[in-house]
Amino acid sequence: MAVIVESSHDAIIGKTIDGTITSWNRGAELLYGYHPDEVVGRHASMLFPPGQEEAEAEFMARIAAGERIDQQRVKRRRKDGVVITVSLTLSPITDDDGRVAGVASVSRDISERQRAEAMFEGLLEAAPDAIIGVTRDGTITLINAQAERLFGYQREELLGQCVDILVPERLRGGHPLKRDGYFAHPRIRPMGAGAALAAVRKDGSEFPAEISLSSVTTDKGMIVTTAIRDVTDRLIAQAERERLITQAERDAAEHRLQHTRRLESLGQLAGGVAHDFNNILAVISNYAEMIAETLEVSTPDPADLADARKDCGQISRAAERATRLTKQLLAFGRRDITQAEVLNLNHVIGDVEPMLRRSIGEHIHLVTSLDRDLWPVHADAGQIEQILVNLAVNARDAMPGGGTLSIDTSNAEVGDDDLDSSPLPVGRYVRIRVSDTGSGMPPDVIERAFEPFYTTKPKGSGTGLGLATVYGIATAAGGDIRLYSENGIGTTVTVILPAVDPDLHDTSADADMTTEPDADGSPHETILMVEDEDDLRVITGRILTRAGYYVLTVSGGEQAIQVAQTYPDRIHLLLTDVIMPKMTGNEVAARIRAIRPGIPVLYMSGYAEPVLTENGTLPEGVTIVEKPFTSQELLARVRAFVHPPAAGPRTASRPAPKQTHHPR
Repeated sequence: MAVIVESSHDAIIGKTIDGTITSWNRGAELLYGYHPDEVVGRHASMLFPPGQEEAEAEFMARIAAGERIDQQRVKRRRKDGVVITVSLTLSPITDDDGRVAGVASVSRDISERQRAEAMFEGLLEAAPDAIIGVTRDGTITLINAQAERLFGYQREELLGQCVDILVPERLRGGHPLKRDGYFAHPRIRPMGAGAALAAVRKDGSEFPAEISLSSVTTDKGMIVTTAIRDVTDRLIAQAERERLITQAERDAAEHRLQHTRRLESLGQLAGGVAHDFNNILAVISNYAEMIAETLEVSTPDPADLADARKDCGQISRAAERATRLTKQLLAFGRRDITQAEVLNLNHVIGDVEPMLRRSIGEHIHLVTSLDRDLWPVHADAGQIEQILVNLAVNARDAMPGGGTLSIDTSNAEVGDDDLDSSPLPVGRYVRIRVSDTGSGMPPDVIERAFEPFYTTKPKGSGTGLGLATVYGIATAAGGDIRLYSENGIGTTVTVILPAVDPDLHDTSADADMTTEPDADGSPHETILMVEDEDDLRVITGRILTRAGYYVLTVSGGEQAIQVAQTYPDRIHLLLTDVIMPKMTGNEVAARIRAIRPGIPVLYMSGYAEPVLTENGTLPEGVTIVEKPFTSQELLARVRAFVHPPAAGPRTASRPAPKQTHHPR
C-alpha cells in the first residue's frame, strides 16, 4: 500500500485531526515543492493562502464527523509562493475502535484546466451564436450572453430549466423523443445540416432558427451543446433574392414578348405601308399609261386632251397621298423636319379643306365651325395639315355608309371644366375638335388608340400610325390630345395646342416672296445644283431652267467643288441635297463657301436630321426645301434666296420662323 501511495501522481498527504502533517508522498513533493523533511510535523496551514482558514476548519469538522468530501476546488500555495487551484478529496482515517484519528488528503493541480475552462468561458461569451448546454433529461446547464440576448431571458432564469421552454408550444410534444434519440446516438451536426426549426422567445414571439449540435462527456455525464442562430434576416434576404430572380425572369420574358410584338408591329407596319403605297403606285402608273396613250396619237382629240389633264390631276393627288404617308413615317420615326411659325389655325383649316373634301368623298358631309377670334399658335402648318388629314381619314373609314365630319376651333384656358384634369401647365390654349358620326370605339380600342402600329383595320390595310402620329405632334408642340368615343354613336378627337401672345406676333399673311423678274420678264441667275439621284436631278434642273435660271448640275460633292473653282462667273445659289455618298450636303456647302464666301445655300432633303440638326434643332440660318416638293414650292424657296424681299416695317417687326427638328 505504501508503494502505491508513493508512486501516485496525485499529492497524497496524511494529517492528524488537528491538521498536523504526518505523511508526504512524492506527488505532494512535486506539486507543492517541499521535501518531506520540510513539512512532516508542521501544520497544514502552511499550504493555505490567506483567507482559507475558515473553509479548512469547516472541512475538518465534517471529517471529524466521519463525512467524506469529494473533489472540492480550493486554492493552495506552493513553496515558491505561487497560488494554484487543486481538486481536493478528503477522507477520514479511523483507528481500530472506529474513531476518526486523522485525514487522508488527495489533491490534484487543476490550474491548467481552470485556465482552459476560463478560456472556454471567454470564447463562449464572445460567440456570435446563442449557445446552450443541455443534459440528458433536458436541463439547461450552460448558457452564454448571446443566448440571453436572443431569447430575452436572464441567465439565472434559464439555468436549471427544461430546454423545452425555448421550443414553441405546438412542437413541444415531440421534442423529448428527438432529444432522447440524439443522446442515444450523439454525432456532430453542423449549422444548416438539419431541417428548418423554430424557437420561441420569452415574450412569446417565434423566429426561424438554425442549430448545430455536438456532445461532450463530463464528470457529470454527457452534455449536448446547441448553437442557435436566428435566420430571419437570411430568410428575408433569400426571399428577396428569389423575388429578384423571379422578377428578372419575368422581365426577360416580358422583354422577349415585347421584342416579338415589335417584330409583329414592324411586319404590320410594312404590310400597311406596302398596301397604301401599292394603291398610290397603281393610281400613278395607270393614269400615266393613259396619258401616254393619249399623247401617242398624232392629233389627239380635244376631249382626250381634257381627260389627260384630269389624269395629270389624279397623278398629282396620288403624289400628295404618297407625300403625306412619307411625312407620317418620318414623323413617327422622329426624322421629320419641323418648320414652326406663328399660325392662325383657321387659315390652315381653310387651306386644307378642299383636300379633305376630296379625301373623305361625297358621301360624307364636312362642316366647319371656326372661332373668328382664335388665338395664334406657334406650330408647323404642314404638321397641322397632317393631323387634320389623319383624323379625317379615320373618320371616313368609320363612316363607310356616309355621315357628318365636323371640325371646329375655339380658345380655352386651363381651368375650364374639360381641362381641369389636364397635365398641361396653366395658360391659354387653342382647341381643334374633329368629330364624326361613325361607328365609334369600344373601351378596349380607346385604351390602345394612341399605341403605335395599333389598328382595327384589316391586316395589311393600315399602318397603325395615324393617331400615334397625331399624339406625337400635339405633345411635341407642348399640347395634348383627348379622345372621346361611344360605340355606335361616333368619335371626337380634341387637339390642344398652346397659344401665343397675339400682341407679340404679327399673324398677317406671309411677306410677298415672289421675285421681281428681269427686264425681259424672267430671271437669269446661276444656280449650282448638287443631286446624286439622276431622275430627280434631271427634273429639278428642268424646273429651274424653265423658270429662267441658268443651272449647273452635278451629281456629287467633288464635282460641285470643281465647278465652284473653275466657273468664271458669279454663282447666285448653291442648291444641294443633304444625304449623298462620299460627301454630305453641309460638307459640300462648307467647302464651296471657302471658295466663294457668302454664297447662299438651300438644302433639299426629306431626312436631314443626321447631318444638320444640333440637339434636335436646325442650325441658325439653315433652310431646307423638303422632298418631295412641287415646282411651285421649289421656285418659291429659290426666289426667296436669289431675290429676297426688301425689308419693310412689317417684315422687320415679325420674327423669322425657326426651323426645328421634331423634338419627340
